[in-house]
Amino acid sequence: MEVAAGGAGDQPVTAGGTRVRLDIGLFVLALLLACACVFGGVLVVQQHRDDQRVAAEQERYGEVLAAARTEVTAFINIDYRNAQDSIDAVAAGATGDFRKQYDTSTDSVVKVLEREQSVMDGQVLWAGVVDVDADSATVLAATTGTVANRSTDNQKVARYFRLKLDLQKVGDRWLTSNLEFVG
Repeated sequence: MEVAAGGAGDQPVTAGGTRVRLDIGLFVLALLLACACVFGGVLVVQQHRDDQRVAAEQERYGEVLAAARTEVTAFINIDYRNAQDSIDAVAAGATGDFRKQYDTSTDSVVKVLEREQSVMDGQVLWAGVVDVDADSATVLAATTGTVANRSTDNQKVARYFRLKLDLQKVGDRWLTSNLEFVG
């Protein structure tokens, strides 16, 4: 049997030296696995936050579109026989300067509707969000419908509108702050 020669600090190459290398290798492997678990956990948390952000954004888009569709539907469905109800439906979804402007013109609008015996029926064909953030949005909408009044000899005439709405979040509701006709 051969014994390795060496000084007092030298260790013979034996199974014990292999054990030390094996322990170091397992330690490094365990450390790498721990790092991988931490990295994976960070990715899972990040993905969860991204999913929550996307869900909140989709919910916001849905709320904005629903509010815009409701406002446009109220705006294009007016009947002189219950003009105040039609006016109130639009005012319920309005805020800011648009609401003030609409409120101040209510009496004259009702008089014109009754004098002309105007009935306007319509529906929203499509609506799309142009821009949205946490508390404001812009929506474009296209409508189709008819209008009948004295100037049409009370015959229904087709009407198509393209509208741009600016909305603001007021409390937990999206309200129209501006409505204008576009090309």
